[in-house]
Amino acid sequence: MENAKKADDLKRVIIEKLVDIYEKDGVFNEKINFQDGVTVMLFVGVNGVGKTTSIGKLAYKYKQEGKKVMLVAADTFRAGAVAQLVERGHRVDVPVITGPEKADPASVVFVGMEKAVAENVDIVMIDTAGRLQNKGNLMAELEKIGRSIKRVLPDAPHETLLALDASTGPNALSQAKEFSKFTPLTGLILTIIDGTAKCVVVLAIRQELEIPVKLIGFGEKLDDIGEFDSEDFMRGLLAGII
Repeated sequence: MENAKKADDLKRVIIEKLVDIYEKDGVFNEKINFQDGVTVMLFVGVNGVGKTTSIGKLAYKYKQEGKKVMLVAADTFRAGAVAQLVERGHRVDVPVITGPEKADPASVVFVGMEKAVAENVDIVMIDTAGRLQNKGNLMAELEKIGRSIKRVLPDAPHETLLALDASTGPNALSQAKEFSKFTPLTGLILTIIDGTAKCVVVLAIRQELEIPVKLIGFGEKLDDIGEFDSEDFMRGLLAGII
């Protein structure tokens, strides 16, 4: 019994220390920066990490909360990406703005932004391409998209969220480093949590890049996404270790 008590104490101390490391100065904002008018959320990340799936889950979450949501399909170079977002939007009964095949992503974003403002939408979520292997093109594209957003709402995007598969460990850290060179990131979405120590990458990203985790996916169902809580996360991280 005494040993069990000591183990519990040890776990509590480790969790507290990990949270201290993560939160550093105690003024670390994990909350989504919602606006009184239109909130614009720009999503970036390499293909295959669950970015579009996360957008679909969030569309469902916010709609359930009574928000008016619109999606914008700006990954126009992959027909499959547009179709996937349209399907996600259809599933949760949320409109998706698309352009013609191979349309300029920035022009699709501009149309979506104007429509969102005209229709008093609460939350606009913009999906983008994730071709990290062609960095010059990707950077130029993200810059153009940023300009299109600002032409309609100068203070937007209010969130630029990088989707990461947390289970890939160091690879997730290198993706975060690359994307933060292209565009100012306000937060991370961890799309796949496998419960192993690989998720310590969250601490590494926090230490090196000062980017908070804001959202976390934890399953396949539509409502398997939530806002990030560092203490809960650290406790879960240790569950399989101690």
